Amino acid sequence: MRAYLSLFCGLSAGVVGAVAALNYAVDPYLTHQWNTPPVQLLRPMRERLGPWAKTYALARYRPALVYVGNSRTEVALPAHPSLFGGRPVFNAALSGATMNDAGMMAHHAVQVAKVDTLVWGLDAPSFHLGTGNTELDEALLADGPGYLARRSLLNLKRAVSLEMAGDALRVLSGSYEPVCRSSLAFLGQRDAACLMHRFATRGSKAAAVLPRLGEFVRGEGPAAGALAVFHRRLDELCSLGTRVRLYVNPTHALMQDALYWAGKAEPAEAWLRALTAAAARRRAAGCDVTLHDFSGYNSVTTEPLPQAGGGADMGYYWEPSHYRENVGRMILARLFGGASAAPDGFGAELMPSNVEQHLSAMHVARERYHAEHAPETALARQAALAAKTP
Repeated sequence: MRAYLSLFCGLSAGVVGAVAALNYAVDPYLTHQWNTPPVQLLRPMRERLGPWAKTYALARYRPALVYVGNSRTEVALPAHPSLFGGRPVFNAALSGATMNDAGMMAHHAVQVAKVDTLVWGLDAPSFHLGTGNTELDEALLADGPGYLARRSLLNLKRAVSLEMAGDALRVLSGSYEPVCRSSLAFLGQRDAACLMHRFATRGSKAAAVLPRLGEFVRGEGPAAGALAVFHRRLDELCSLGTRVRLYVNPTHALMQDALYWAGKAEPAEAWLRALTAAAARRRAAGCDVTLHDFSGYNSVTTEPLPQAGGGADMGYYWEPSHYRENVGRMILARLFGGASAAPDGFGAELMPSNVEQHLSAMHVARERYHAEHAPETALARQAALAAKTP
């Protein structure tokens, strides 16, 4: 019996060791890669373990500028050092991230790098503390020295997975669904080829309109308790001397209109007032922080949709939830005072002195939108009704 148990344990340990060695060496999910050949390989459309890849990359790259937020920021904000005079920049936004997830990534970034500027993309529906990106584990975050050593142990532990071994073998055989490159190949920005492949294989952009509207309207935020956590994250950034650029994502006007028909416009406006006050309070204390609102009803966000008389492709949007890189460049230009091709009225800096005027102008623009965009208004009302239906 003793010999049998010894043999069994030895074989088991050998199998586990072999699986871990294979997974760690091939690393199909890029859990510990940065500026290495595997980053440039074509991979499946959906990135597995994105938070693992980005938290590790931040610690290795140590960028001076970091973006955080959800998939809207990840898709659209280009992380090109040339935009910032050659200074290292990284897009650490995560798909599905809530405000809490983005705050955790911001905390990690300033722990592993000397971040002098942090750009934070915000939305009212995702401004809550609930589950967002389910692959973001607090164990991945830095909290003091020795992060890379501790992270190596985590990577080894994660490598003990038969599922991961299957994907590692597919990488080695060349059958790992080559579609697009990892976001790490673009300094954290999502590869546009992933989005183009998704629409080519899963339906038109017009078909994505109602599902995206429903997701947005059903968002839990802005939620009680989230603002307190947000304040703590801002205080941490300000205490380190980090320059903070907050902005509200320019989701299509249809999305904002769906919130209105769902009865969520007033909470969203109260949220904007609270953000404005939070930024002003910290500016008064000496922190370099600004807040810009790119949402609402303007010449960018009111672009015609495929379902409402527009063409199959939009110039500013992939679909109503996600804007394109050209809009992301406009946002960065507004935030940092650079030259921009952005039309007038896109991106208002909010301060206590103008926030009420800004909200009043939004009300007027909404009424004009209803009068001039009847098909979009009908879609927004339909989505709001569907979101209320159990």
